[in-house]
Amino acid sequence: MTQPAPPTERATSQPLALQARGLVKRYGSVTAINGADFDLRRGEVLAVIGDNGAGKSSLIKVLAGAIVPDEGKITMNGSTVHFRNTSDARARGIETVYQDLAVIPALDITSNLFLGRELRRKGVVGSLFRRLDMPAMRSEASRHMSELKIGTTSVSQAVETLSGGQRQGVAVARAAAFGTGVIIMDEPTAALGVRESGQVIELIRSIRDRGIPVVLISHDMPHVFEVADRIHIHRLGRRAAVVSPQERTMSDVVALMTGAARPTETEAAGGL
Repeated sequence: MTQPAPPTERATSQPLALQARGLVKRYGSVTAINGADFDLRRGEVLAVIGDNGAGKSSLIKVLAGAIVPDEGKITMNGSTVHFRNTSDARARGIETVYQDLAVIPALDITSNLFLGRELRRKGVVGSLFRRLDMPAMRSEASRHMSELKIGTTSVSQAVETLSGGQRQGVAVARAAAFGTGVIIMDEPTAALGVRESGQVIELIRSIRDRGIPVVLISHDMPHVFEVADRIHIHRLGRRAAVVSPQERTMSDVVALMTGAARPTETEAAGGL
């Protein structure tokens, strides 16, 4: 019986979903991104880690369309893209789940999932009177929550009544509903307890198993090693290495991140 490929082998055998070369972003005399490269393959979880001030947040903001780089090139599925804002990135299927979640507690789950993308009723009622199709939105919301196994009583339930893990689940479900290309998750477990963090890790796996690549920005090394297929190490405004969590220990990764150790030639080249 053929054994399934290990995570790193599975990841490197897939074509690139999102790639960047030579990204540069300057703020006056400060260079936040200094010729950074980036490679995300389809169907993988790529963790992005780095010390404070390494430039990883700026890199992710460029990929999400929140920052326009001064130099460099970004491609999606082999085609060059130019993101002027986050709307351009979202139009390409890139969704971002931020640490503060960006949900409205007083609204119900359905309204939060379709926030800014509400479905209108067909015909004149929807086009002229702008009436929303709540039954269709509730049905779609239930489907997305069910597919990701996010336990809630009802999609009509107000988000403010949910636990921290469930609120994070709503934000993730919204990203998964519209993020057909890439989902970026910024410190998704930072404010959660052990049990709820575990639920988010399972959500990340569920999204990956649906074929959607995930970029995970995290300082939590155990979580990184638990869920990541590959680890992108960012240092001094650029990619220092891409390593396999199956071949490197946490101590190795910290040493590479701080500059105390040097990567192999393959790791320095992005692990390709």
